[in-house]
Amino acid sequence: MSMLELPVKIALLSRDGSLYSCRKLREAAELRHHRVDIIDPLSCYMNVNCDAPSIHYRGQQLAHYDAVIPRIGSAITFFGTAVLRQFEIQGSFVLNDSAAIARARDKLHSLQLMARQGIGLPVTGFADSPDDTRDLIDMVGGAPLVVKLVEGTQGIGVVLAETRQAAESVIDAFRGLKAQFLVQEYIREARGKDIRCLVIGDRVVATIERQAKEGDFRSNLHRGGTARHVAITVKERDVAIRAAKTLGLQVAGVDILRAERGPLVMEVNASPGLEGIETTTGIDIAGMMIAYIEQQQSVNSPATA
Repeated sequence: MSMLELPVKIALLSRDGSLYSCRKLREAAELRHHRVDIIDPLSCYMNVNCDAPSIHYRGQQLAHYDAVIPRIGSAITFFGTAVLRQFEIQGSFVLNDSAAIARARDKLHSLQLMARQGIGLPVTGFADSPDDTRDLIDMVGGAPLVVKLVEGTQGIGVVLAETRQAAESVIDAFRGLKAQFLVQEYIREARGKDIRCLVIGDRVVATIERQAKEGDFRSNLHRGGTARHVAITVKERDVAIRAAKTLGLQVAGVDILRAERGPLVMEVNASPGLEGIETTTGIDIAGMMIAYIEQQQSVNSPATA
């Protein structure tokens, strides 16, 4: 039995409960005798009022859940976080709240927040007017540089422009599509590698080094990259924890580049996949996430309040 005397009723918000991360989270919770319901956020509809706010799901009103684990894909961030907010209003503990997820999904906003806290980042430019293209390229150190869509995920919408002409062409193409994008310096010394740090609470619980496949610079495992367990430095650990806390995330995948000037945060993922890091390290991260929920429930229970 878990550290709690009573089982926890958990809602796992996901469009596909068969995904590895969802399956492992459900198994870990049920192993500890908790109840888990997989709920598709797009099948929820909400009664928003001050007296009796409620959530309905496939024709029925949902009862109260003690905790909610959001596994909300980037394509449904707007509605998914709205559903999550409704659970928050009803008093459920949420493992990453709606505001923190929204911050992390907005690449520009998240970078601005981390820059304010003095966290190392690649030099990043953001502009709207096509008149700024040449100066924008110069501002981030010239070519080669990386152009990435603000709302891209898993390496999609990320382009390495190796020459100034290529950079101008990519930027013009993205502008022609009315897309919001960032321009970042290319960290050559990283050599197509990054470090994924899995943060839970105030701890880095697992780390892997991801290597891009031959001929690519994107280290995402979904794009054919490979992974191995790696030890990180005290400074890298501190940077990962600070990045997650800056965005208000209790669980996060923090991606760090090893640059000559020190660790640089490339991105913070509010819904990190578990398959790659669990299979590479052998660490039961899903179990750690459920244990963290138990800890928070214990701390906030009436008996200990």
